Amino acid sequence: MKIMTIYAHPADTITNCGGTLALHAARGDEVVALILSHGGRIHANKYAEEWRKENPDGDIAAAGLDDIVANKKNELDRAADIIGISKIITLDHEDTYATVQEDMVEQIAEQIAIEQPEIVIADHPRNPAYFDPHYVATGMALAALSRAGLYLRNLDGRDEVPVRQVFLTGLPVYTLDALSLNGLRNDCYVDITDVVGTKLAAMDQFVSQGYHGVFARKLVESYNGEAGRAAGVNFAESFVRLYNETHAHLPVTDAALATDPLTRHIAYSSVNLRGAFPVP
Repeated sequence: MKIMTIYAHPADTITNCGGTLALHAARGDEVVALILSHGGRIHANKYAEEWRKENPDGDIAAAGLDDIVANKKNELDRAADIIGISKIITLDHEDTYATVQEDMVEQIAEQIAIEQPEIVIADHPRNPAYFDPHYVATGMALAALSRAGLYLRNLDGRDEVPVRQVFLTGLPVYTLDALSLNGLRNDCYVDITDVVGTKLAAMDQFVSQGYHGVFARKLVESYNGEAGRAAGVNFAESFVRLYNETHAHLPVTDAALATDPLTRHIAYSSVNLRGAFPVP
């Protein structure tokens, strides 16, 4: 199976679904990451911190866009190797886009058609009226999926795309039942407890934007820890499925059948993250 992630910035794939991707890569699935922007202007922590020093390092303080982008790509390459992402595609657009761009939609559609993924993962468009680059990136990804689905070999020289499911990440809701918040919730959780150290090691590569060390552990503890609480495990990544699913019978997962509701709070609190994976 092939999984394709489509995100706005270099680190987004790792922070949103790095654990899930590590699990799929370990079982032999192919993982491709499509990054829309170069990331040179977003989270410039390393450079801003250097400018504020009394005696800044000239090479860092005077770094140009090409230098910053090259460093971001090196960080992403190292993180991808740790996770098991086999291919990175960077479109290198500016980070400052505010609305859907037709040329970007076509570029995304072309990459989807080339890669032919069964699964696509992207950010949840939490507020499509707010021009956040993450939401806009997903808007372009969904438009590109529609466009790629209309390709015909005799008209376009390429086959249609058999995407079976789209998983959306980043919806900040961890309700435990479908009745809370009028049904708005994540409906799929992946237990990443066994690979949480892999995700942390990948995040530790993004030093230039301050995503390493204590921040990485804080994010995983709070974000993936809370998703884990909802899922009844130590650490999880949450998703919203875009398409309906068809089953031969009513689906109940093995995890749901095995969970003891009286003691699950003990089970999902058994890992000391910072003890097991100290800040390097």
